[in-house]
Amino acid sequence: MRSIVILFAVLIVISCKQETKKTVITMKEDVFALADDAFNGRETGTKGEVQAAAYIAKRFKQIGLQPKGVAGAFTQTFTFKPSANPHEQAGFTEKNEDGTLTGTNVLGYIDNKAKNTVIIGAHYDHLGMGGDGSLYREGEAIHNGADDNASGVAVMMKLASEILDNQETAMKTNYLFIAFSGEEMGLLGSNYFVKNPTIDTKAVSYMINMDMVGKLNEENTIAVHGVGTSPIFKQTLFANNDGALNIAEHASGIGPSDHTSFYLADIPVLHFFTGQHEDYHKPSDDAEKLNYEGMKKIANYILNVIEDLDDAGKLNFRKTKNESEEVPMFKVALGVVPDYLYNGQGMRIDGVSEDKPAQKAGLKKGDIVVKLGDLETGDMMNYMKALATFEEGQSTIVTVLRDGEKMEAKVTF
Repeated sequence: MRSIVILFAVLIVISCKQETKKTVITMKEDVFALADDAFNGRETGTKGEVQAAAYIAKRFKQIGLQPKGVAGAFTQTFTFKPSANPHEQAGFTEKNEDGTLTGTNVLGYIDNKAKNTVIIGAHYDHLGMGGDGSLYREGEAIHNGADDNASGVAVMMKLASEILDNQETAMKTNYLFIAFSGEEMGLLGSNYFVKNPTIDTKAVSYMINMDMVGKLNEENTIAVHGVGTSPIFKQTLFANNDGALNIAEHASGIGPSDHTSFYLADIPVLHFFTGQHEDYHKPSDDAEKLNYEGMKKIANYILNVIEDLDDAGKLNFRKTKNESEEVPMFKVALGVVPDYLYNGQGMRIDGVSEDKPAQKAGLKKGDIVVKLGDLETGDMMNYMKALATFEEGQSTIVTVLRDGEKMEAKVTF
């Protein structure tokens, strides 16, 4: 009888352990959930966005994060009036009235009772059924945004889970995880948080942003922006790369994603990005097209960087050149998509637009532009400066490298 009682007690203990065991959900499962048609493209201010926010809040709770939104919740809402002018910023308002929309940030926290906090973020909103930001020209369709940016949210949740599971190596810093909304409408969610923080932002050491990290290419190249925003970043990034990734570094803290809001508040930032592709801002950006093994490499790499910086204290901030202000004015276009992951000599073409000068001249994806006329194009900035010297109707010789061989073609703008 005693042995039966002991066996029953053991079974109860095992059962309790199974009940308390944290649910393990993969990054792939998170992407498929967020990029499901049920959310109708997660456009800010829509039912689909609210449902996606609820999914993320549930996942934060499953992972074991504490709510760090408003009034003890995981959420922080912001109300705004969209601008009719695409070149003007939408305006925040306290009033919920006709013409206004409400977006929802989702915030989860690891409180290690530390002096400093690291913010790790990714936007979860997308284009809904299309609209002005879409590159799809065949009518309304659900834009699921698997890479943009269910991929970043999935990596963020993976990092949250790993940091909680490895607290023995991450006890010197607090961690705040934020899923931003309103990014596609102009970095609204991150802008609102910086102006209405739920933590002391003066104690923030740095911010990490993941936006489109789901399509690591065969060269294993990932762009990292913001490397110049703290003196320690460059050595840390390269010290923690075991060779699996090819790092295309960019110094500037300014860019078209949520890290910009934090950089403008004098917080060091790092933004991870695997590049644009033919499905960008189209209904075809679907979950089955992502590179999930690549996402694992990226998550592991970022985790190594975070753990290395955990005992570094509050990082020194450094302003960087605003590269967008250096871009010259163009009167003509070659009609190509530059490869922003390429860090060699010249400007590598990632895509060629239909019926544009490049296509008419026979240029192809993969060609590396090394010269426009007499002007060398050793990097992206030199290419843009060279292009700015031409006017409509002019012709010139463009020199490219194709499969290692130099060739020339006549281009008419």
